[in-house]
Formats: sequence, C-alpha cells, structure tokens
Amino acid sequence: MIKWIEDLKHRHNQGKGVLGLLKFIGPGILVTVGFIDPGNWATNISAGSEFGYSLLWVVTLSTIILILLQHNAAHLGIVTGKCLSESATSHLNKKVSIPILSSAMLAAISTTFAELLGGAIALQILFKIPVFLGALIMCVGVSLFTFNNAYSKIEKVIISFVSIIGFSFIFELTIVNPDWGIVAHDAFVPSFPPNSLYVILGVIGAVVMPHNLYLHSEVIQSRQWNLEEEHVIKKQLKYEFLDTIFSMGIGWIINSAMIILAAAVFFKNNQNVSDITEASQLLTPFLGKFATIIFALAFLFAGIASSVTAGMSGGIIFSGMFSEAYNIKDIHSKVGVFITMIPATILIFFVKNNMEALILSQVVLSFQLPITVCLLVYLTSSKKVMGKYANRSFSKMVLWAIALGISILNIWLIIAEFF
Repeated sequence: MIKWIEDLKHRHNQGKGVLGLLKFIGPGILVTVGFIDPGNWATNISAGSEFGYSLLWVVTLSTIILILLQHNAAHLGIVTGKCLSESATSHLNKKVSIPILSSAMLAAISTTFAELLGGAIALQILFKIPVFLGALIMCVGVSLFTFNNAYSKIEKVIISFVSIIGFSFIFELTIVNPDWGIVAHDAFVPSFPPNSLYVILGVIGAVVMPHNLYLHSEVIQSRQWNLEEEHVIKKQLKYEFLDTIFSMGIGWIINSAMIILAAAVFFKNNQNVSDITEASQLLTPFLGKFATIIFALAFLFAGIASSVTAGMSGGIIFSGMFSEAYNIKDIHSKVGVFITMIPATILIFFVKNNMEALILSQVVLSFQLPITVCLLVYLTSSKKVMGKYANRSFSKMVLWAIALGISILNIWLIIAEFF
C-alpha cells in the first residue's frame, strides 16, 4: 500500500500529457529568439517586399532543418549532461577543440554585434537616439540583466518577449488582411521567382546559427532531472522534442508573419525594402503611425531578447573550454559574456552603413556555421560520446546531408558576397 502511494506521488510529480510538457517548455523558446533576431527581420522583409508570398516555403523548409539540428544539440545535452562546448573539450584533442571553440566565440561576438545593432536601430526609430548611444544602452542593460538574474527568470522574461513579438505581428496582420489562400499555398509549395536565389539562400542561412546549437545543448539541462535513471532520460528526450517542435513552430509563425506583412504592404504597393528603418517609415502611409510603433517595439524586444541569449552563448562556449558548465556566478562564464558583449558593442562605433554591417556579420557566421554543425553531428553520432543513444544510421545520413548542404550553401553565399 505504501509503495502504491509513493508510485502515485511520483507520477503526479512527474506530470503527464500537457501538464508534463509544460514543465519542459522554455529551453526551446530561448533558441527561438535567435530565429527571430534582427538579421531575420531584414532578410524576411526583403523577401516579402521583393517577391511577395512566394518565398514563404523557404521559411518552412528552414524550420524543418532547424528542428532536426536543435533537437540533436539538445539530445547531446540530455544524454551526456554536457553542452556542445564541454563535449568538444572532453572528446577532441586540444589542437582541434581550441580552434573550433575559438571560432565559435568569434561567431558569438558577430551574432551579438547584429543583435545589439538591431536593438540600437529600434531605439533610434522609437526615440531618435543615435545608434552608437543606443548600442551603449543596449550593452549595459542586457549585461546587467544577464549578470543579475538566474536562468529561470531569464527564461520567463524571454518567453514574455517572444509572446509580445508574436502578438504584435498578429495585430499587424489583422490590419493588412492578406490573401490567406495564397499564403497557405506558398508556405508549402516551392517556387523560384526570377533573381530570387540569393534571397532564398539568405533566408535559409539566417535561420540556423552556430550560437543557438551551443545554447540549446546547455539550457536543456536547466530542468536538472536525475539523468542516472534511464526512464527519466527517455522521458526528457521525448518532451524535449515536443518543446523543440513547439518553440520552432512559434518561430516559423513569426518569421512567416514578417514575410506576409512585407508582401501585403510593400510588394502589393511596389515598394522594394531592404532596410528595417526604411520599412518602419514606409509602414506609416499604409497602416498608420500606431502600427509603425508596434512594429518598432516588437523589433526592440527582438533585439533585447536575442542579445541576452547571444551573450549567454558566449559564456557557454567560453566556460566549456575549461570543462565547466555555464553558471553566471562563475568567473569563466562571466568572462565569456564580457568577451562577447564588449567587442560587439565597440564594433558598432565603427559602423557607417547599418545594412552592410548586418550583412557582414552574417558572412562571419557563414564561415563558422559548417564547423559547428559538423562538430555536433560527429559527437552525437559517436557511441563513445552518446553510448546507445548515438545517432542511428538513417539519422546520421540525414544529419550529415544537412551538414553538407549547409556547408555548400554558406560557401555559395561567401562566393556570391565577395566574388
């Protein structure tokens, strides 16, 4: 009788169904922030204003790829209890791991640069604050928030920000009233309008970002379940996948909403837009000043939230070099956040063209992303690292195909940018 009562309590504490899933929701949302960052805004608005609804399918394809890779990164964190950076340090020779993780730190700085710049641009749109001053405000505000709050509070705030961004776009879409029949068709049926290939590659390239793979492998461990019990590992793997699908689904909706908004407003009125500031200004004649303010506020929240997670990623990568888990109270995690935030802010002072700077930051990511993806697939396919949870043959084939595809894609983008 006593054993039956204990089993009942255990099942109640673990939760089932929707209640059980809610305990796992959160880590995926932090990854979603990187999926709706300022770089994505610029790319999606450009796609929608130039090609209408026809490139919505690219966001759908990108989201599927993202789900597979982020799930794989979370898989690593759950099974090993280590993030991607720690695992690289543990299982690779230092001559290999240090250059890889150093390049990942440069990618984190580049990402943070874009996020802080996006937030500074939003402050300029809303309050006429100069970009360099807005960058300082962003850096100080984001750093104070990161250093003075535990992960659980950061997670709640990020979830709130993502909700605000989502509701903002729902509001915008109710005003523009797009053709939902065409939207539904173009979201799943591929098409290649003339001169659209570069934009297609840009949309795909802006979705999968190296810092998010490091981030997800670490924050998935925040629930601190007892991973010595096999049934707990299996349960966490199951719910993590649902969290990833749910969170990436939110990102898919928001990114699609950006393209839909740009198509319904700019493409419909023959306005080709490639700059966020220009987009916010052009919204006013069509939707009114209030809609423009909502747009800019959502952009600001996206910049703040993505800056927080980008800074955390730098701390995760750097602390992993010392075989330590991320903990903002520990020196290596703090140094990692500083190394990420400060250089990114300083670089903004030398920016002459905001759009060109954002593009350059994405080129830096293009160099590093294939390295991180190949590292991830290598580790999660290794039985030495993952034991019986290593990727099976079909999974390895799919993941290596994605890694190869991303490598080709990014080499193509680099060649297109410089040659």
